[in-house]
Amino acid sequence: MNDVVRAAGLLRAGELVAFPTETVYGLGADAANPLAIARIFAAKGRPADHPLIVHLPDASQLGHWAVDIPEAAHRLAAAFWPGPLTLILRRHASVSDAITGGQDTVGLRVPNHPLALQLLREFDGGVAAPSANRFGRISPTTAAHVREELGTAVAMILDGGPCAVGIESTILDLSGIKARILRPGMLDAVAIAGVLGYPPELGGERNSPRVSGNLEAHYAPATELQLVAAADFPQALQAALAAGRRIAVLADPQLLRAHPGIACYPASPDPVRYAHDLYAGLRELDALGGDLILVAAPPAEAAWRAVNDRLRRAAAGSK
Repeated sequence: MNDVVRAAGLLRAGELVAFPTETVYGLGADAANPLAIARIFAAKGRPADHPLIVHLPDASQLGHWAVDIPEAAHRLAAAFWPGPLTLILRRHASVSDAITGGQDTVGLRVPNHPLALQLLREFDGGVAAPSANRFGRISPTTAAHVREELGTAVAMILDGGPCAVGIESTILDLSGIKARILRPGMLDAVAIAGVLGYPPELGGERNSPRVSGNLEAHYAPATELQLVAAADFPQALQAALAAGRRIAVLADPQLLRAHPGIACYPASPDPVRYAHDLYAGLRELDALGGDLILVAAPPAEAAWRAVNDRLRRAAAGSK
């Protein structure tokens, strides 16, 4: 029996299976099994009202999980699935409240990773899969990260190597009058607008659905993280050193020329590479056990929106 067949069998038996996607590793359970879903919440320490994303083998299963599906959803699925896009749609009556957090919407996506797709096709159903880490902490982008974080809470971990994208999917709400990005990802508003025919709204409104990873504090290391504008970084660094704090840094190494002894995870000037490296870098710096991770904020530009979103929430979650 190969690993994918065994993993699908464990899912059918109500067990948890961690598996790679192109974004981060997911903690998977049979989305139609309430007891299995409860295991996700217990393993992560996840609040019961925080909704899950259901992963599908292909877009043909949309109708099993959603109703009143707009034509735009089919066009977006054709353009971007498999890929890092989650669609928020009106839920089918059969979908459990545990999946949706009690809302009338459900998040659905088809991941773009060969091992994930093999598993989903073998299982032939929906797999609920938040990131495979403790709630609110740094998402895992390797199988080793999952082992470190969740250990024996997971029946099996499928190792598909490092995740290609490195941060979570773009979440696009199609349950209202106009499409709205509720969580930015590396699939940006420009690409989505090219399919929709109009630019999506950015950010949630008071009545927008709750979605995964959209709490103010999230993606956080145990070590305090401070996000500092690049222009203010030298002064912030000097102040922390003067206070006697043990510092690690995520920044351009050139900013540390005067302080060669400080641990530095080099920040890429390219937003795609930065996103790919972000969680692995934060984990590496967190493991040093210092007092402070100082991060030089990336540019406040559209290409960096998803990265800046994760850093802002990580800073809030580390306090």
